[in-house]
Amino acid sequence: MKKMLFAALLAGLSTTAQAHEVWIERDGTGPARIYLGEPAEAMPEGGDPEFAKLKAPKLLSAPAARLERKVGFLQAKVPAGDVRAWDDSVFAPWGAAGKKEAVVYYARAGRSEAKAALPFEFVPTTAGSDRFRLVRDGKPVAATEVTFIAPDKATQKLTTDADGEVAAPVAAKGRYLMTAALKDEGAHTTPAGPVAVLHRITTISFVAP
Repeated sequence: MKKMLFAALLAGLSTTAQAHEVWIERDGTGPARIYLGEPAEAMPEGGDPEFAKLKAPKLLSAPAARLERKVGFLQAKVPAGDVRAWDDSVFAPWGAAGKKEAVVYYARAGRSEAKAALPFEFVPTTAGSDRFRLVRDGKPVAATEVTFIAPDKATQKLTTDADGEVAAPVAAKGRYLMTAALKDEGAHTTPAGPVAVLHRITTISFVAP
């Protein structure tokens, strides 16, 4: 945790926003569970302290779905298939006037579809594959760090290759998660106003049977 916060300070990104991700978990065809927190850490009793800031993530496959607030996650009934959501209003922009920064989160659960539907997303190279391509607006994102989190919370740092691909080192049954980030400099518009830097963080979770 201390290393994550130090890295965030070096990167100039809000430490809270940097240390947190939004991710989705789903068991079979059950409801989707949307989390805000630190997926490599054990969930605090009562949920992550910042969880209240996750209010209305946009679900692509069920935009009208009712979000039910549980302890530590939001729950929604969604159609069968991979689940995707995004949220650009979790944390308010930070920094000095004219140099403000903000973060937008993208999340996916499942690997049954070898296609992208989010602006920044992990996509299995074939349905059900352990190999993924990181794409931004449909184009591969090469030489980018990926954090791989195993079911026991052990983490590994991976790097996408020249084709934006990375092999997930799946070794046992359970739920796995990967996350990556991009930093876009330039004028951007957010619900809270204009910013000079937009950080994009994406996650995917999948279950190995």
